[in-house]
Amino acid sequence: MFYEIRRYQIQPGRREEWVRYMEDVIIPFQQSKGMDVTASFIDEEDADGYVWIRRFEDEAERETLYAAVYESDGWKDDIGPAVNKLLIAEKTAVTRVVPTPASPLR
Repeated sequence: MFYEIRRYQIQPGRREEWVRYMEDVIIPFQQSKGMDVTASFIDEEDADGYVWIRRFEDEAERETLYAAVYESDGWKDDIGPAVNKLLIAEKTAVTRVVPTPASPLR
């Protein structure tokens, strides 16, 4: 099992709009496809920073869920284009982490 920590840089001044879109559209959509969204955060030190975490059992599950989300018509036609307008894509950072044996997130 592993987690994916995704850090996004939002277009300046649009973080509130981004958080609303994440909470109202993106997270529910991804959860409806089976994605385990563990957490969602705003960056206290960066007015345009946002971080979220997703959990996967293994690489096969991640690949299956990525396909279910990102290859769907809903993502390609509606959600993806909206995301591209709100994010600075080249500043996205994705880190995969595995909990240590004593981690409460195991």
